[in-house]
Amino acid sequence: MSLPNGHAEVIIKAGAGDQKYWQDLWRYRELLFILAWREFAVRYKQTAIGVAWAALRPLLTMAVLTLVFSVLAGLPSDGDTPYPLMVFAGMLPWYFFSSALTSASDSLIANASLVSKVYFPRLLVPAATIAVAAVDFGVALGVMLLLMFAFHVLPPIQILAVLPLALLTALLALGPGLALCALNVTYRDFRFVVPFIAQFGMYLCPIGFSSSIVPEQFKLLFELNPMVGIIEGFRWALLGIGAFPARSLAISLLSAVLLIYVGLRFFRHTERTFADVI
Repeated sequence: MSLPNGHAEVIIKAGAGDQKYWQDLWRYRELLFILAWREFAVRYKQTAIGVAWAALRPLLTMAVLTLVFSVLAGLPSDGDTPYPLMVFAGMLPWYFFSSALTSASDSLIANASLVSKVYFPRLLVPAATIAVAAVDFGVALGVMLLLMFAFHVLPPIQILAVLPLALLTALLALGPGLALCALNVTYRDFRFVVPFIAQFGMYLCPIGFSSSIVPEQFKLLFELNPMVGIIEGFRWALLGIGAFPARSLAISLLSAVLLIYVGLRFFRHTERTFADVI
């Protein structure tokens, strides 16, 4: 229904939500940007260095992992690639994934007052947190390019593949992020479980070491971790390390599609109770 001032009046009828939900996502698209900007402002409010934390965290982690795996353990890099660059290229998608997953899982609780009082597609809330994680990823990617310049490493032509790889990372985080934020509404234990999962998961990924050290008989089992293909893809795109990881990226893509399907189904099934439970 149109109003004289040009705005639309939304009338909510029982049972009509499923039919118009996806239309509402488009109708409320401006709210996605508002929520993303609000999340971004709150995240770095009253911090001394602001958005620079998006670069400082992976830089410090890179330094620690380089010290542990390269200096102390003596693990090799891939070819002539400087070890810090190899580590930072692996940190880029991992921090994007873990930050998006952790923020999305807590997003409904953080916006409880909005969720319980105003109608809008709740899917926009976790989606907005992933958009903020994408901004942090962009800052860290800029730092990666500066490090490549400092180490006199020229980016290969396939560097443009970073964009679809980043999109795949976001999609991989979206599925479990939707399921976890829905679970978090009822079971607040997940506020403690998710950060632990994200921290533990880093050690299951080839971030501080090269995938080339994994024995060939365990390679397929290792690649069942969907982040392996993405990390190898980033190293291939940014540093030209190895060949294009077709098999592991196919596993990552299939995992992302499956997780989005499961996460979206579970989120939509429980969404109708959010306002009452939260």
